[in-house]
Amino acid sequence: MTTECLNRPILLVEDNPVDLDLTLRAFMRNKLANPIEVARDGAEALAWIPRWEEGEPRPLVILLDLKLPKIDGLEVLQRLRAHPVSQDMPVVVLTSSSEDKDIETAYRHRANSYIVKPVNFDKFLDVARQIELYWCLLNRTPR
Repeated sequence: MTTECLNRPILLVEDNPVDLDLTLRAFMRNKLANPIEVARDGAEALAWIPRWEEGEPRPLVILLDLKLPKIDGLEVLQRLRAHPVSQDMPVVVLTSSSEDKDIETAYRHRANSYIVKPVNFDKFLDVARQIELYWCLLNRTPR
């Protein structure tokens, strides 16, 4: 992994405290080197846009839940794609919804991937490992 990749955060947009803790523990257990930034609702996620415009490091990947308070995840995705500073950022929908409508809408709004959260912690560890492997080690993003 390049130093530039290691320094870039992962933005985790998750409102459920249990899922947030599970995700953070899975990344910690897998010894993920990237810093994790957390937004607990859609408004907090979108509040990052002016910060990125001002030069804060853009995330390597955004892990976006769909069922969020204030502004739902699909609208967050749509707004991220509409803004020049975030339109090309990789966004992985990481949600409990397996509804076809949500999957289709997420891809229509240019989600890069759609992952249904596993309930079992060991399976969630595997998902976290795969996210790190692909998005942090294999995938290349624009600077």
